[in-house]
Amino acid sequence: MKKTVMLKKNYEFKNVLKKGKCYKGKYINIFIQNNCKNINMLGIAVSKKAGNSVIRNRIKRLIREVYRQKEDIIKTGNNMIVLWNNKNKLEDRGFYSIKEDFDTIIKKSNLME
Repeated sequence: MKKTVMLKKNYEFKNVLKKGKCYKGKYINIFIQNNCKNINMLGIAVSKKAGNSVIRNRIKRLIREVYRQKEDIIKTGNNMIVLWNNKNKLEDRGFYSIKEDFDTIIKKSNLME
């Protein structure tokens, strides 16, 4: 099991959002950029419009868990930023809908090994 390396700096997020390729789903959007390393780096961004801190942190935990489960089948060498669509409420969508959306985006982007 790999350890997830997180993107934390503002300039790292801006670089991936500006130069990366965007793949859109129903509940999440993923920006992907090649990083020329042997590891994947993950960044998660949830706007304040999604809800209070409890809801935003729950969304981030769900996204992190979905990524953790799929980490072994994702090709290495990419920076990924996952953005939550604000038009969706967490109460309407659960773990499995996020997981299904993540799977379809990963298949679209050809990141599966």
